[in-house]
Amino acid sequence: MPGPTAAHSRPRVGYLGPEGTFTEQALLSQEDLAAGELVALPSIPDVLVAVERGDVELGFVGIENSIEGAVTATVDTLAFETELLIQREVILGVQMNLLVPSGVGLADVRRVLSIPVATAQCRNFLQRELQGVQTVAVASTAQGARLVAGDEDDGHTAAIAPAVAAKVYGLEVLATDIEDHADNATRFVVVSRTGIPAPTGHDKTSIVVFQRTDRPGSLLAILQEFAARSINLTKLESRPTKKALGEYCFLMDLEGHVGEELIADCLRDLKSKVADVKYLGSYPAAGEHGPARRAEADAAWRDANLWVEALRRQIG
Repeated sequence: MPGPTAAHSRPRVGYLGPEGTFTEQALLSQEDLAAGELVALPSIPDVLVAVERGDVELGFVGIENSIEGAVTATVDTLAFETELLIQREVILGVQMNLLVPSGVGLADVRRVLSIPVATAQCRNFLQRELQGVQTVAVASTAQGARLVAGDEDDGHTAAIAPAVAAKVYGLEVLATDIEDHADNATRFVVVSRTGIPAPTGHDKTSIVVFQRTDRPGSLLAILQEFAARSINLTKLESRPTKKALGEYCFLMDLEGHVGEELIADCLRDLKSKVADVKYLGSYPAAGEHGPARRAEADAAWRDANLWVEALRRQIG
């Protein structure tokens, strides 16, 4: 981790709180971040704005879920409201649970509290087991659990949250694995105000592309820049620009690093042809095969370098 982590032995790390969120679980899986001064904040925008203001050196937030898709509070704040750079990504398997105070049964539940992205991952369970029950949006899964254990402990309110939140707030797990699909996972990112991590050989670059005009073939023209260079896009999503109805930008994740000439050339051409490109960072890609891919890339680069050097020695 460059920049803030290197400059401070214990960086202040803001994350979506309170204690017991999935975000905290994912953060604690990173030894260097877990050793920092952890600062729980009430919402995702609060985390990102705290980094922007310099109140914390690093921010840790969810950005994408395998069931529900983009965490819009994150992508919109990064795209439109802050100037931050992604430093790494972390992927955590997510298990949703229905938490209640002791003695509350399924038939007693009339309201369910959680962050909307979590509630949306459990639509089938809610429709099947709790049809007609009111869902109430709160800022995080753990906040929902804390409320159910405190101010909202009326014998009829439950929370959708991680199992660890039940231990933290003294609740019972009434139902486990209530998400709609197996292999549910959430992708989190670390952000800072400055610094681009060095290439590892297994990297992602994230950008936001703003069209110059809304005309036929405009998206195709953007995509051709990547296709012509055989650059793989791992994510493509449109978001409203919030300026006018029908105006959209595109959030893109691509394989590679801005330090690579091929990626730099693609971004250069893209920037010259569209209204704007906002760079969100180049960073190590997560995944169990990441270290092996990096080792293979390093070996391939060394072999290619030896080949080029051998050719250059023959000059003149």
